[in-house]
Amino acid sequence: MLSKKTSYPLFLFRLCVVILMLANISSCKKSDSSSPPGPPVSKTFSFNNLTVNGLFSGYIYYNVTKIPQLKFNFNDALDHSSVTSAITIKDQAGNNVALSATFSNGDSSVIIQPTSMLISLSQYSVTASTGLLSQSKKTLLSAISLKLITAIDSTPKFPVISDSALLDLVQQQTFEYFWEFAHENSGLARERNTSGNTVTIGGSGFGIMSILVGIKRNFISRAEGLSRMQKIVGFLKNNAVKFHGAFPHWMDGNTGAVIPFSTKDNGADLVETSYLMQGLLTARQFFDAGSDDETALRNDINDLWNGVEWSWFRKNNENVLYWHWSPDYSWDMNFPVKGWNEAMITYVLAASSVNYSIPKVVYDNGWASNGAIANNNTYFGYKLPLGPHNGGPLFFAHYSFLGINPNNLSDAYANYWDQNSYHTLINYNYCKSNPKNYFGYSSSCWGLTASDDNVNGYLAHDPDNDDGVISPTAALSSFPYTPTESMSALKFFYYTIGDKIWGTYGFVDAFSLKDLWYADSYLAIDQGPIVVMIENYRSGLLWNLFMSCPEIKTGMNKLGFQSPNL
Repeated sequence: MLSKKTSYPLFLFRLCVVILMLANISSCKKSDSSSPPGPPVSKTFSFNNLTVNGLFSGYIYYNVTKIPQLKFNFNDALDHSSVTSAITIKDQAGNNVALSATFSNGDSSVIIQPTSMLISLSQYSVTASTGLLSQSKKTLLSAISLKLITAIDSTPKFPVISDSALLDLVQQQTFEYFWEFAHENSGLARERNTSGNTVTIGGSGFGIMSILVGIKRNFISRAEGLSRMQKIVGFLKNNAVKFHGAFPHWMDGNTGAVIPFSTKDNGADLVETSYLMQGLLTARQFFDAGSDDETALRNDINDLWNGVEWSWFRKNNENVLYWHWSPDYSWDMNFPVKGWNEAMITYVLAASSVNYSIPKVVYDNGWASNGAIANNNTYFGYKLPLGPHNGGPLFFAHYSFLGINPNNLSDAYANYWDQNSYHTLINYNYCKSNPKNYFGYSSSCWGLTASDDNVNGYLAHDPDNDDGVISPTAALSSFPYTPTESMSALKFFYYTIGDKIWGTYGFVDAFSLKDLWYADSYLAIDQGPIVVMIENYRSGLLWNLFMSCPEIKTGMNKLGFQSPNL
C-alpha cells in the first residue's frame, strides 16, 4: 500500500486527464450544434413576364403583325446557346419558324423575332421549354406556351370586278349547288354536300326558286329549267311518300321513301312542306306559257298543292297548326307552330289553300298567340315589333320571305318591312359593336344565323347565342333589307378571305376567325336563300311571282294582311 504522500500526485494527474476529456467532448458537442446544414442550392430559375409587340394580354394574341417581337423576362441571366432550341415558334402544321434572338437586362431578357414574315390569318404556337438554361446552368422551372393569330391581309384574293358582276358570280356559283349537285334521279336538292341520297324537302323548295333565277340570269335556258322542273315534280307526284298531302323533312332521292330526321320525326313535316309549296307555286307562275309541257307542269304542281291537307294539321280542330305527324308515333312530337320564327309562310299557305283552308282564328290564336308574338323593345336603336330578345337568328327574316314580299306589308301585329330590316340591323350592329370582342367581327364581317358550328356541330347563332361563328348566308340573304351593309360583307367574304371560304358552290356554310375554322360544308337551306334574296333585291322576281298567285292574295287578305301587292 502506497502512503498518502506517494498517491496524491497520481490522483491529481488522473483528475486533470478526466477534465480535459470532458472539455473536449463538450467542445465537440457545442461545435456540432452551432453549425446546422445550409439550405439546398436551387437548380431552377423562373419566368417573370412577357410582351408581344410591347403588350401583354395573356397567352393568346390576335391581329399579330407578320414579324412580331416577343420579349420574355426571367429572374436569371440566360445561357445564349440554349435559347435557339428551347424557345420555338411553330406553324399549324408543326413546322419550326426560323428565329433571331437578342438579349437585354443583363441577359435576363430575350427578344425573339421570326427571320421572315409569318402568313396572314394563321395560327402559330410559341413555347419556351424547360430545356431553357441560365448561365449558371439552372433549368426553367415551368414551360411557357402561347398562341399567336396573325392579322387579316386585306389584299384582294381575286380580281376586283363591278358590284353587278360580283352579284352575278355569287348567284351563279351558288346556283350550281341546285343544278350541278342536284340528286341525279329526283332532281331534288341534297341536304348538304356529304348527304349522298338524302334530299331535303324545304331546301328543294329553295332550289326550285334558284332554278328560276338561273333562267332569269341566263345561267341555264328556259328549256333546261323546264326539263329539270318536270323531273322534280314528276318524282314528287309519283314516287315521294306523302302524309295527308304533306312531305317528310328528308327523303331518299332514289326511292322517295322517308329518311327520319329523328326517331319520331319520320312522317309529315308541315313547315318543310311549306317551303316546298312556296317554291312550286312560284314556279307555276313562272312557267306560264300555253305549250303542252308548261301547261302539264302547272297542272301537276296544282295537284301537289291542292293535295296538302293543311287544316288536318290542326290536330282535332285546335286553333293552332302542328309541325309534325308520324304514322308510327302520331302527334307525339307535339310541336305547335307558333310565335315568331321561320314559319309564317305555313300559315299563309294554310289560309290560301283551296281545299283545306284554315280560318283566321287559327292564325291569331296559334301563330300570333293572341298578340304574345309582340316584342316592341329597342335594341341598338331599333324598335323590334316581333320575336325574341335581339331578334333571334336571321333566317327568321329569310325563309318565309323568299316568296312573301315584305315591302309595305302589314297586319294587326307588325309592319313586316320594319320587322325584317330592323332585325337585320340589330344583328349587324351587334356584330359591329362586338361585345364579346371576337377577333374578325366588324362592319364588314357580320351575320348570325343557323349553320354548321366548329364546337356544337350545328347551332342557331344569334346575338344571344353567339360563339364567334359567322354564317355568310345571314348577311348575303339580307341584301333586300341592308344592301350597303350586305355588299360590304360580300366584298369582305370574297375579296379578303375568299381564299379560305369561296369554293365550288359559292361560300362555305360558316367560319370562325377567332378559331381560324372554315367549314367544308354547303347546306341547301343556306345556299338557296343567297340566290333567291339577292335576286329579290335586284329585280323582285320571286316576290312578284309568288305574290301574283290568286290563292295567296285570297289567303293573305283573309288573315288581315294589307299590301299594295294584294
